[in-house]
Amino acid sequence: MARDQDDITPIETRDELVAWLAAGEKPRERFRVGTEHEKFAFTLADHAPVPYQGTRSIRALLEGMQLLLGYTFSKSLDNSSGYGEQINPINPKLSRALSAFDSTHNFVISYSYLLPFDKLGGPKQLTHGWQISGITRFATGLPVTMVENDDQSLLGTGFGGPITLAADTPNQVASVKKLDPRKENCPGACFYFDPSSFSQSALGQEGTANRRFFHGPGINNWDFAVSKATQITERVNLQFRAELFNIFNHAQFLTPLGINTFSSFGQITQAAPPRIGQLSLKLNF
Repeated sequence: MARDQDDITPIETRDELVAWLAAGEKPRERFRVGTEHEKFAFTLADHAPVPYQGTRSIRALLEGMQLLLGYTFSKSLDNSSGYGEQINPINPKLSRALSAFDSTHNFVISYSYLLPFDKLGGPKQLTHGWQISGITRFATGLPVTMVENDDQSLLGTGFGGPITLAADTPNQVASVKKLDPRKENCPGACFYFDPSSFSQSALGQEGTANRRFFHGPGINNWDFAVSKATQITERVNLQFRAELFNIFNHAQFLTPLGINTFSSFGQITQAAPPRIGQLSLKLNF
């Protein structure tokens, strides 16, 4: 026999609900989950929400949290990744390699959480509207482009277009040995791979190295923000934001130079910007 509405057992907090579920209760009646502003009715006879406002009640318990995950596994091949990149004029198949923009793994997570400071009480303009958010990315680095610019092949492909690099590549004489730039002689020569794995090609012959076949340093980046939205009037809103890009100041090395005729062959010569912070104030009306 159903119980009267006045006889419904109240559950006013999340802790009470968790403790009640842990006790293994399986009621057939509806119970009332209370918040400061509204009541929700639901049943857990089968430990699942039912259409009668049950979904709303579960969402209310998770209110304020948003999470978005994205992952891509890919491989891109071509014989020219952009306008002006040279292709071997005798055997175009020799130019086929990883695309310059290839990235095997790319994982991105974005998140935001509305801080429940309003539960502490106090003036709404001080406690309401606080939020933390961020974007985190882990990705494979871009491929290293191998080039030999001395025209040992006698094909004359250098300086033949908008990109002045030749279609020639050096000889690969050993497996590529990757190095950790953080443990090298920085701030001197910071090598990402051992240049002794490659040598000059023979005169009149193409080099044996593929144009692009291994990747440079990966991406490990965290961006974070704290914001506060203040409702001044019904139509006027003030938003304050404090943002930190690369919050952990992790060195994001750019792709090393792959031209074996240069003294900086195999070295890290550039990095993405370090930690950057900015403050902003925006008035919406």
